[in-house]
Amino acid sequence: MSSTQSTHERTIDWPRGHGRTDPIDRESYPGDLSPTRKESFQSVVDELEAWEATEGSVRIETASQHYADRPNIPHQHDKPDDVGVAAYFRREGEAADHEFAVSCDCWETQRENARAIALWARRQRLAERCGVQTAADTVETARLPPADEEAIATPPASSEDELDKEPHEILEVAPGASDDVVTAVVRRKSANVHPDSDDPDVAEYKRIQKAKEAMLE
Repeated sequence: MSSTQSTHERTIDWPRGHGRTDPIDRESYPGDLSPTRKESFQSVVDELEAWEATEGSVRIETASQHYADRPNIPHQHDKPDDVGVAAYFRREGEAADHEFAVSCDCWETQRENARAIALWARRQRLAERCGVQTAADTVETARLPPADEEAIATPPASSEDELDKEPHEILEVAPGASDDVVTAVVRRKSANVHPDSDDPDVAEYKRIQKAKEAMLE
């Protein structure tokens, strides 16, 4: 049903069409990480099932070995090079051969990536309660293409392409702005797109952080 990504430990069944993050671009998750590793992975299952994934259909893939009695929980002490997490699931009312997948590998640890997926699923579920209609159903964006349909994976983003403008232009400050001004602006801009905010934008959050680093060098 999907493409594979090799690791030193085992092979991750990575969803077809899902791009991979270059390891050098991974960052520490800036949001709430109070849940334990086990809780973070269990919350992926819980949130997807709350979002109408068929009970028992959620399958989590990582580069770690998983517990035999808890197949969606990776071994606690495994530290694989590939920290990506992918979650496959089926939806109530969908044909049995229709599978969906969400994945994340932009953060530094499996725990962080699992946490990000769980928070994403929760936000989708809560957003649907609002009754707002969009041009594309969020669920459809997670649907895997048919096995006989060629999928084009998005290549990992290059760190050289992250800043498409000068740092001061991204932050909308003067080129010689003081550290205090830069810090205050970054705090304000980051709050709107923070991974734990109501309307997160990870790419923009990272862009702001890169601009800050460049200006505070």
